[in-house]
Amino acid sequence: MARRRPGTLLPLEIDILRLAVEERRSGDGWIHGFALAKQMQEAGASKRLTAHGTLYKALGRLDSGGLLEDRWEDPEAALAEGRPRRRLYRVTAEGEAALARATAEENVGTGRVTPGVAPA
Repeated sequence: MARRRPGTLLPLEIDILRLAVEERRSGDGWIHGFALAKQMQEAGASKRLTAHGTLYKALGRLDSGGLLEDRWEDPEAALAEGRPRRRLYRVTAEGEAALARATAEENVGTGRVTPGVAPA
């Protein structure tokens, strides 16, 4: 298997960052993996998910790379809803910049402009 260049994002990681940026702009910015998978399915991007493990591995890579930050939700919230605690993720400024670079690279040569995403 070929290794990817440092700083290069996989299509799944770009999808995750796009959704995380949307969440940051429209809500409190925190989202959990299952909600991401559901949003990806609704947006038609779920074809990149072969299993939920694929999503969580990508979330882990983005988190360890500083593109996302994570925290565990309040245990009382989970208890009140009768479910396990969720790990929550939020895009960082570095993640937004990486998404802008990836989007600019996608658009090079096509003349496309992506609204709301400034090129790096």
